Amino acid sequence: QNDPEFADKVNRYMGKDGGYNGETQVYHYLEMLRDLVGFDTLKEKVVNPLKDKKIAAYYGCLLLRPNGVMKMDDPENPTIMENFIKALGATPVIYANRNECCGGYVSVESQNLAKKCSNAVVDNALANGAEIIITACPLCKYNLLKHSPDVKVVYFTELLAEALGVKED
Repeated sequence: QNDPEFADKVNRYMGKDGGYNGETQVYHYLEMLRDLVGFDTLKEKVVNPLKDKKIAAYYGCLLLRPNGVMKMDDPENPTIMENFIKALGATPVIYANRNECCGGYVSVESQNLAKKCSNAVVDNALANGAEIIITACPLCKYNLLKHSPDVKVVYFTELLAEALGVKED
């Protein structure tokens, strides 16, 4: 939509069956909840408030980057997942390593480096009072759980299902 050179490349790939003019708006599920549903509306739909739970949002290194493409939140000081946590009735835990890499993409080459990165994230979250860590990235969830199996790490939609009363036991 904003890059004519890339649009030309896409349309050449698509062939003679038409072209794409960038008319589709793509939303991340967190953006949809914030911008289309609204966190206030979401809060009204919560049937199982997650009160008394201290939850650390883990953004990782890719959810908000590259900023010029994603544009969903401030990559240095994001708030979208903390606001999501508040809408579900829980208390967000702010910690320094919430935007740091968990080592997900280096885990194939260096398990030791991935473990070091993951442990730094988990240790920092726990040191700041987190009981649960949520993420929006399946690779981050896998990596954090693999290297710190004693901490509860869940995908943000699992928390949403619990708060909305649709989680299966």
